[in-house]
Amino acid sequence: MIENLNPQQAWDLLHENSKAVLIDVRTKIEHAFIGHPLGAIHIAWKEAPDWQINPAFVAEVIQAVPDRASPILLLCRSGQRSLEAAKTLEDAGYQQLINIDGGFEGALDSNNHRGNLGGWRFFGLPWQQS
Repeated sequence: MIENLNPQQAWDLLHENSKAVLIDVRTKIEHAFIGHPLGAIHIAWKEAPDWQINPAFVAEVIQAVPDRASPILLLCRSGQRSLEAAKTLEDAGYQQLINIDGGFEGALDSNNHRGNLGGWRFFGLPWQQS
């Protein structure tokens, strides 16, 4: 079963459980230029320009997190790609998967802007740009 946590709950879990790992599944450009949570491992689920699923995604996660019982928190822009990635990792035998609801930037507001309704940055959690 895949759990959904908001960014603050995810941050709390990362600090309460030393085995928990945060994986940012956004593209290289999103990760570098929009920013990313401190300590996040970057493994793209899909990559521009063709937006095909990364065929090495599971292998890259296995390399980064070999213990399939470790809690893995997954983050994308808003929580959709990370949920897809979590389902694939569940099929690969990972047991504790957490989708970060709202992702890094949150949902679109009435002006079609992100970052005002939720997301990692909205909660004021630590992040950086490359």
